Amino acid sequence: MPKKITLKFLAERLGLSKAAISSVLNNSPLAKTFSAQTRERILKAAEEYKYKPNYFARYLSQQRSYLIGVLSPDVAEGYDAGVLAGIEEYLLQSDYHYFLASHQWSDTRIDRTLQMFLERGVDGIILINTRLMSEVDVPVAKIGKADNSHQGLSIIIDNHEGIRRALEHLVSLGHRKIAFFKGHKDSADTEDRWDAFVAAAQRFSIKVDPKLVVQLERLGTQQTSAVEEGARGAQQLISRRREFTALMAFNDVSAIGAINCFREHGWRIPQDISVVGFDDVIAARIVYPALTTVQQPLQLMGQTAAREVINAITHGMRDQQLVLTPKLIVRNSTASPCVTPRSASKSS
Repeated sequence: MPKKITLKFLAERLGLSKAAISSVLNNSPLAKTFSAQTRERILKAAEEYKYKPNYFARYLSQQRSYLIGVLSPDVAEGYDAGVLAGIEEYLLQSDYHYFLASHQWSDTRIDRTLQMFLERGVDGIILINTRLMSEVDVPVAKIGKADNSHQGLSIIIDNHEGIRRALEHLVSLGHRKIAFFKGHKDSADTEDRWDAFVAAAQRFSIKVDPKLVVQLERLGTQQTSAVEEGARGAQQLISRRREFTALMAFNDVSAIGAINCFREHGWRIPQDISVVGFDDVIAARIVYPALTTVQQPLQLMGQTAAREVINAITHGMRDQQLVLTPKLIVRNSTASPCVTPRSASKSS
């Protein structure tokens, strides 16, 4: 027996082609064309001889690394985590693996990481809520409205439809004094979601009070800090002593932080204040009360990006934009407004 077990050795040992053995060991779609008995023979032989695939040789022969670079602002944040789950779920069913990196909103880190991906020979790149600094020579999929670049696939959510549905829900409950958390200055959907709020408010004859608009500011890189951003935003609203009956938050994480702050000031959710988020992250379903939110199909977005990048590696990617329609998920954080709106003067 040779010192190094090769694909050729296994093929000769089993009387099968190298392509057949490779497809089974990599669980590629072609593997399903072989009988269960043949697949079992191959897997047992690989285990018995402790076969380890030579990825470098495969790269040289096929000119592919079977690696995808994935770049995200913060891998721990709810939105990014939901998208990543979809990417991983799809790639686990393929021949591809992925590099994952975060840039913490640093343009320098974005540029360096993209260069590192290319130097490592990735076959494609997926960007989550991250703008493409310059054109790359591999297929790319972008999730979120991060820039105006038209290279590759862009998967975005219809923010105007999502915000419209959220405000329509609050108005139908009787809310007229509605506060708004504006997103971080460097976040992909901030301006689009703000424009959507202004347009929807005008449509429903809701006055946009500048004193009821809070710009979220980034406090750090940890998940707990993202919640604290929402808590600080709620504290700002309270300190301004303006009456309001509902809050439309930029995302679920800030909405959850706001709920915590309101509760600490003795406000009941939703009896005293209704809160609506955006994203539908897992935490939105388990926070108390469960959060009414605009649902983005986060996992589907990740799966779609992964599928299209892999398809483009083989067949070439055309530049395209995919716009997804969000859903309003009504839970327990919204209700008809209190007869007497809460304000800071009544919360001490």
